[in-house]
Amino acid sequence: MTTPRPFAELSADEARRIALRAQGLLGTPNRKAGVRGILRHLGAVQLDTISVLARSHELVPYARLGAVGRTTVEHAYWKDTHAFEYWSHAACILPVEEWPHFAFRRRAYRARPHWNHDLPDGTYDQVLKQLRAEGPLTATELGGAKRTSEWWDWSGTKVAVERALMHGEVVCVERRGWKRVYDLAERAIPAALLHDELDDTECLRRLVRLAGRSLGVGTRADIADYHRLKAEQVDAVIADSGLVPVTVEGWGKPAWADPEALATPPRGRHRTTLLSPFDSLIWERARTERIFGFTHRLEAYVPKPKRVHGYFAMPVLAGGRLVGRVDPAREGRTLVARQVTLDGAKAVPAVAQALVEAASWVDCTDVRVERVDAPDLRDPLTGELARLLA
Repeated sequence: MTTPRPFAELSADEARRIALRAQGLLGTPNRKAGVRGILRHLGAVQLDTISVLARSHELVPYARLGAVGRTTVEHAYWKDTHAFEYWSHAACILPVEEWPHFAFRRRAYRARPHWNHDLPDGTYDQVLKQLRAEGPLTATELGGAKRTSEWWDWSGTKVAVERALMHGEVVCVERRGWKRVYDLAERAIPAALLHDELDDTECLRRLVRLAGRSLGVGTRADIADYHRLKAEQVDAVIADSGLVPVTVEGWGKPAWADPEALATPPRGRHRTTLLSPFDSLIWERARTERIFGFTHRLEAYVPKPKRVHGYFAMPVLAGGRLVGRVDPAREGRTLVARQVTLDGAKAVPAVAQALVEAASWVDCTDVRVERVDAPDLRDPLTGELARLLA
């Protein structure tokens, strides 16, 4: 792909601030729009099974809005069909108005010649019939999710309903006890949006534009990763997406930016907060290293002896920088920082503030620090925590 002449030249610091504002972490949060506003601003919020302080889809709005109630978060996503779950960056909550723009992916799933699981004859139609008569239902209510206790050994019913979800005939309309709740798309998606009329090019153009807006500025790889598009798919539409080419100091690769992000300098208050390891600010490791000089890796699936920062190490954002990380746990009403990594003494006040705010949000009244990577910073950190909790 031939890269056109840059529309603008950005310093590394300008790009970092643009990215933070685009992700809703710089400037005054729109509390009136609330969680639904965050979802539409980001375009996708990743789901994950791990719950330490809270689940990741709860941590994302918390990081931007502060102590929003967890029930409020769930209602904002699911009540009155404001969102649906589908495969984007991963399994994500998506704004319902983006349903038409995932038609390209639904078509691709329908065209797959085979699946990893065999499906007994008639099971697919039976699932749709049952949902039509009784839905919304979980896989268990449909007849059982597993054939055996093995996590991967899905029942025919579960295979069928998941296949119907990928095809777009069924929608996950909420999570109940972390189980997907399925309903027919024709009932769950507003009639004006329930179509696959957009061709692949229009779908991709829209998703590239959305990714650029949500990132503020990004390389082709950054933009492709946001909704897990292929590089060639991005190349085919980026020139017509509305994004503009830019160069960024130190990036070494061409980049594209949202023109609205370039129109006004990013100013305002920085959030100080713990970030979910699945937060879209830090989804892509190479981008996180490029923008923040910070190596981020989820170690939950790394054998315990090989972990460096902990099971669910949460980066700490403060002053527009990633200044450390905390591996949290909860014991009763105590938030336990099992392991804390600090970027020097200057990070102590911010990490302490982030811990105290997170503790209050999850109804903990105390914070206990178990291990600090720099032993000489343990006393300053515990002292600052004691002052804030007093």
